Amino acid sequence: MEFARRQFLTLGAGVIAVSAGASAFAGLGHAAAKLPKLQTSHELIQPVMETPLAASAPAAPGPLATALPAAQIRRANIHNLHTGEMLDTVYWENGKYVPGALSEAMRVMRDWRNGQEHVMDPRLFDVLHAIQSKLEVNTPFQLISGYRSPQTNAMLHAESGQVASKSQHMVGRASDIRVEGVELAHLHKAALSLKAGGVGFYPVSNFVHVDVGPVRQWSGT
Repeated sequence: MEFARRQFLTLGAGVIAVSAGASAFAGLGHAAAKLPKLQTSHELIQPVMETPLAASAPAAPGPLATALPAAQIRRANIHNLHTGEMLDTVYWENGKYVPGALSEAMRVMRDWRNGQEHVMDPRLFDVLHAIQSKLEVNTPFQLISGYRSPQTNAMLHAESGQVASKSQHMVGRASDIRVEGVELAHLHKAALSLKAGGVGFYPVSNFVHVDVGPVRQWSGT
């Protein structure tokens, strides 16, 4: 009788364990169903393509509109100095921005410190394209900084007062650049002439900051 009783208790414990495991598994499945679906780069970019930012030309005539060549295509040519990756793609064709190119830009211009990506504002590439046109060069821009995650920006802001706490880098609207063979002062002058956003001059660090935020200018080290 004692042996049969032990068998019954063991069997009962097993049933309870299996039942508990099944309940836990079902709970995990229910919790997983509540997790947000990961968005693809296309899904992230599409809202940008549907906003006024993706208009076929600047809203009003200005230095940027004048500087943009009247061509059927516009190219983005950027060399990320930290990762070695190149962005060499047609980002504008047939009167509109190319979603695939913006997706590629997300990858190449990501936060190289932690790998986080963010949609880059298409107007930033218009500014870079116009700068290249003014400089009359086809040399790639050397990218020091593109997208900057909030974590990275907070770290850099704590280390240096030159990094804004609400940087345009954090919303994919800025890049720190230089061009091999082009004097930094010449690059700075070309960027300023567009009056298309912010321009920062950093002669010691050897780069020019350009963004498509409010028009302003400053100097750093």
